[in-house]
Amino acid sequence: MTIAFTPLEFVVTPDITYVLTGNTEPNRRIYTDGRDFPTDLAPTFAGYSIGHWIDTDGAGTYDVLEVETRGPFKGPRAYDATGLPLHFDNQSVFKERIYRDKVDPKILHDQITVFDHALTRPWVVDKRYVRDASPRPRWWENNCMESNNLVAVGKEMYAISADGYLMPVKKDQMPPDLRYFRKYDR
Repeated sequence: MTIAFTPLEFVVTPDITYVLTGNTEPNRRIYTDGRDFPTDLAPTFAGYSIGHWIDTDGAGTYDVLEVETRGPFKGPRAYDATGLPLHFDNQSVFKERIYRDKVDPKILHDQITVFDHALTRPWVVDKRYVRDASPRPRWWENNCMESNNLVAVGKEMYAISADGYLMPVKKDQMPPDLRYFRKYDR
């Protein structure tokens, strides 16, 4: 949700912080009203996010948003644009700390920790965004369908290449067993 392939806009209200991603859906909602995670959610690619604001230095101003995002998620899913797959059980948990840099307030940090059964330990990344102070930023129009170019064959994940062929997503990955697929002439 925060790859920032388009500009991000943060809208903070008393009960929800919205992360808007231009004209693409879904926009992200981080509930900060003290609710618990619901137990009857339909699977989504975005998951469900609950957060709370923290005053880390006692200055009387909230300066960090801590967020936890859980599923159920729709799958298969990937970590980021590299295509590395998340676990098939779709039970990932993402914990974030979102805050402005103390030295350079134009920088926004999103420290993300991923807990996933495909990992041997949590995966941590610090995504950094630079604020555009322009009073008229350029909002791109982008229409993106909900789609996924990943295919699960047995317990292995493959990507569909631009020319329509299955390709591996990790080094030295064995090709899928194709004996049950009919061959077609192109």
